Amino acid sequence: MALMHVNFFSDVLGMCMNMDVIIPQQTKGQIGMEGRAGTGRYKTMYLLHGMSDDQTIWQRRTSIERYVSKLGIAVVMPTTHLAFYTDTTYGMKYWTFISQELPAICREFFPRMSDKKEDTLAAGLSMGGYGAWKLGLGASQTFGAAAALSGALDIVSDNDRHMKSDKAQLFRGIFGSMEQLKGSDNDLFVLADKLKAEKKELPRLYAWCGTEDFLYEGNLRAWEHVKKLGFDLTCEESAGDHQWKYWDERIQDVLRWWLGIEEALL
Repeated sequence: MALMHVNFFSDVLGMCMNMDVIIPQQTKGQIGMEGRAGTGRYKTMYLLHGMSDDQTIWQRRTSIERYVSKLGIAVVMPTTHLAFYTDTTYGMKYWTFISQELPAICREFFPRMSDKKEDTLAAGLSMGGYGAWKLGLGASQTFGAAAALSGALDIVSDNDRHMKSDKAQLFRGIFGSMEQLKGSDNDLFVLADKLKAEKKELPRLYAWCGTEDFLYEGNLRAWEHVKKLGFDLTCEESAGDHQWKYWDERIQDVLRWWLGIEEALL
């Protein structure tokens, strides 16, 4: 695999941004690792970070490069700051950036990345799990599948809790008031309803959450909602709370689910 650190300018945000990108490379001589490039265009996973992190975190906390080395896929890990993948009320259009501008930039920089939605996955943890499902539900023309690990999937309930904490000013800057958030496209329940009503092809969805995670109850509500709407949802739960030892394991499950692989990746 080739790991590239990319600094680029976002016209949407009006600022320089960063992403780390894993690109397939055919290799035979690496010790303990084999790389496969394959033929044709690469399937691509956009792998999103959580609230406290940036574009480096999946490399620092997991073995993501080893997991994808034989799969022949590309992985895009962008920084999106602490903005919940949203066009914020303070004027920064992070949703427009992640859903429209970034895929276009990646496909310009890396022409072998597939532009087919069935070849494009959004995945992430916590805040990034919210962002991943938001891409699947709100940009399904680009992302044919979405996977959330310990995702903040019931953002209305989560934000209500934040608005009663010392983070209230931050979240008001992102989402506005609770009245502005409810019924908006920042609510995944609303996005799912709209997509179903439009009678468009629905994305495949995956979710895992630990039963001791503070986001577990919100996950259950979100899973039940999309199930009732008829989405193709694979949801799993097991003992665990909100930490990397679970996400390192479960991102392997995400890859197997997306690619239809039964055997272990390593």
